[in-house]
Amino acid sequence: MEAPSYLDRRYSKQVRDNVHGHIYLDPRSSADIFDTNCRLRDLKQLGLTYMVYPGAVHSRFEHSLGVYWLAGDAVYRLKAQQGSELGIEGFDIQTVKLAGLLHDVGHGPFSHMFEHEFLPRALKNPGDSNWSHEDMSLKLIDYIVDAHHIDIGAECIQKAKSTKEKGFLFDIVANGRNGIDVDKFDYIVRDTRACGLCSNFQFERLLDNMRVIDGQICYPLKDYLTVNKLFTTRADLHRTVYLHAKVKAIELMVVDALLKADEFLQISSKIQDASQFWKIDDTILKTIEISDEQELKEARDLINRIRTRNLYQFCGEFSVPQDKQDHFKKITPQDIVCSQASSDVTLEEEDVIVSTIKIDLTRGMDYPLESVGFYENFEQKQVSKAKKEHFSHMLPSFCQDKIVRVYSRKPELGQAVNQAFQNYQEKTYGEIRSVLGTPRKLAFN
Repeated sequence: MEAPSYLDRRYSKQVRDNVHGHIYLDPRSSADIFDTNCRLRDLKQLGLTYMVYPGAVHSRFEHSLGVYWLAGDAVYRLKAQQGSELGIEGFDIQTVKLAGLLHDVGHGPFSHMFEHEFLPRALKNPGDSNWSHEDMSLKLIDYIVDAHHIDIGAECIQKAKSTKEKGFLFDIVANGRNGIDVDKFDYIVRDTRACGLCSNFQFERLLDNMRVIDGQICYPLKDYLTVNKLFTTRADLHRTVYLHAKVKAIELMVVDALLKADEFLQISSKIQDASQFWKIDDTILKTIEISDEQELKEARDLINRIRTRNLYQFCGEFSVPQDKQDHFKKITPQDIVCSQASSDVTLEEEDVIVSTIKIDLTRGMDYPLESVGFYENFEQKQVSKAKKEHFSHMLPSFCQDKIVRVYSRKPELGQAVNQAFQNYQEKTYGEIRSVLGTPRKLAFN
């Protein structure tokens, strides 16, 4: 993508990006933060996915630069089309771009695994369970500005962290209304390219035609299929990349390794202090691996298993029926162990891991296009909403999958765990729904 002509490049810092081409950073504030925000260079955008998709080694730093660039592109387009009526000023443009550059700064190592898998099991204080990377991002912004003496102004920082005034501007980066934002525009293109996959989602069409009506970013009704492609492509990436069964097996092993190392390395105790948290990144795996400390031996052994591909054994998965999802009861390792029939081996609960994942179109069971604002012509003054049946009868009838996966920590027990998992399905649903077993109705059902 060529650089927009509205930037004065004489005073900008130029960076070459493999997705968007040349990116130009504003002088002083953005460039200063760019130079000091090195932590994101050591956080892989897709966590441990590179162990299955070798090309997925791009960092959150690259992604954040892309979001910065697209956020600026989007707000400049709005200013060019509706600037006078929306009151968009240069100060607004700067803060939206900063929000894009810093939106992921609070992430822990290994993508969302740190927050959703490791911390809930590591934290001893129940009050710490409310920790989120969004809150840490706010703390780290203050820390980066103070620690590196960046002259950016308190008002600008406060506005970059707020979504109250001119909220439509901050929907550009992270849209809580309907999930359409430049964060997804960038990572969908960047992640598919890094993993060697194809995508025909074209975010440029949405950037070209967006406009603000009644304080909300809206899109032409004729582009509903492009919007739908955004949601379906994201869901496909979750199914085939982010939540790949082997990626998940590696994540579960790393979680176990971090838990075993936590007491010695004090990882979870650093999550509230920005001056300590910024030091935690993906290099912690190598820290454990090369250490000679006896206290880290169990964690080190697990990492060595990952390196030698002696992974936790994937023993099957099934999709929870649609009519069971609302009142789905979490399946535990005990449920699987108790379903074991007579066997030469006896399973223990610590041998089994049950992982429940959810894949949706960003709005849970709700169809996302129904929350999107549309317009039919540029003179329109009111937001148009539409029901799913108004779009197309070929769009999905159900918008969420809940998938139960079972793993064995010991590969030699994989067959026994798989059989117990199938027994559980027969007992619960009257059929084997696992992809590792041929679904069949029981004779008595």
